[in-house]
Amino acid sequence: MSDTSATPITHSRVLRIAIPILLSNVTIPILGAVDTGVVGQIPQPEPIAAVGVGAIVLSAIYWVFGFLRMGTVGLAAQAAGAGDRAEVAALLTRALLIGIGAGVLLIAVQWGIFAAAFAVSPASPEVEAMARSYMQIRIWSAPAAIAIYGITGWLIAQERTRGVFVLQLWMNAINVGLDLLFVLGFGWGVEGVAIATFIAEWSGLAMGLWLCRATLGLPSARDWSRVFDKLRLKRMAVVNTDILIRSLLLEAIFVSFLLVGGKFGDVTLAANQVLLQFLMITGHALDGFAFAAEALVGRAFGAGQVHLLRRGAVLTSAWATASAALMALCFWLAGPVIIDIMATDPGVRAEARSYLPWMVLAPLTQLGLTMFDGIFIGATRSRDMRNMMIVSAALYCVALAVFLGPLENHGLWLAMQISFVARGLTLALRYPALERAAHAAAGPLPRAA
Repeated sequence: MSDTSATPITHSRVLRIAIPILLSNVTIPILGAVDTGVVGQIPQPEPIAAVGVGAIVLSAIYWVFGFLRMGTVGLAAQAAGAGDRAEVAALLTRALLIGIGAGVLLIAVQWGIFAAAFAVSPASPEVEAMARSYMQIRIWSAPAAIAIYGITGWLIAQERTRGVFVLQLWMNAINVGLDLLFVLGFGWGVEGVAIATFIAEWSGLAMGLWLCRATLGLPSARDWSRVFDKLRLKRMAVVNTDILIRSLLLEAIFVSFLLVGGKFGDVTLAANQVLLQFLMITGHALDGFAFAAEALVGRAFGAGQVHLLRRGAVLTSAWATASAALMALCFWLAGPVIIDIMATDPGVRAEARSYLPWMVLAPLTQLGLTMFDGIFIGATRSRDMRNMMIVSAALYCVALAVFLGPLENHGLWLAMQISFVARGLTLALRYPALERAAHAAAGPLPRAA
């Protein structure tokens, strides 16, 4: 728990934080692409669609608890910036307890979750049966998957992003290796993908605990009066509740996207699943700089250094802009090849290519929302995030109503892009208020050196 709040914010510091995160985050959608590619070797669209349905439903449920990562980053970074090392350790313990408890709860209510998911799913009976089998295996690693959110957020707040990279690489390497063994080697199909992920997530939790072993061994990490302090728990609850509402709305958009796309048939559903891997690659790559903004803005906010808050926001956003432009170019040039790698069915390949221009546009439309999310998380301005997400979700619904009928699946992708732009623009409009609040708390801005 080194004190870096007084360290100048430079391009090299931004890159030291962002590059390990970027590399680790890119492995996440690569894992999704491997899952899709492995089952895509079966010359039928149903297994691809089933893994897509099962994975996105579970990811949506787990990411409801994404507040654990985001809230932990902001609170732990601000505690570090303020020099409160005991609170930094206690926050790690709180995050672990919340994550494990939430996972146990999901296991207990799994049947209701699955029933609700399939009640609204338009997928064919074959796809539904495969997806149900996949989810019934993976749900048993929910405590590990959610607790890892808390560990990741805590490591980012301490600017220990190399540890995040090690954790993600460890978990995904195990997952990919077992994917290949169970599906291509043993012929276990969709169930093999689920078992591989189950093992990988529990091994990831073990690695995360090992990375945090020094802090978990401190007396302050087991100071239960501090861990369960009412005022600190209340602040954490307020921040996390706002982020939870924001996450629910965001995941409702992604789940509705998949389910609405299923109305156009299994081939279109499978094509959308392939294309979502482009979207996830973009989001996770940009998150490298957004997470850097979370850590830098959070520490500056906690230390009362408003000028550093602004500099952290500007430098991280500049690097993200360059990355978004590069990804758009790569998708334009290499998109068809990537699609062919992830799917062998000719119908799925052709369908996916027809929607590729939306993937070229995605890095640019995701840029603003991703970076402002990071800035607002670091400053724990969760109410603004919640309110702007409400606006964006409403605009997504309006766009669906207007464009889905005449444009069909193209209208679905257009509605998604509109929601991206709306989130970025509305948060940008709230940024001056964030600086005013930080300025009022810290006093007048210092003169530039």
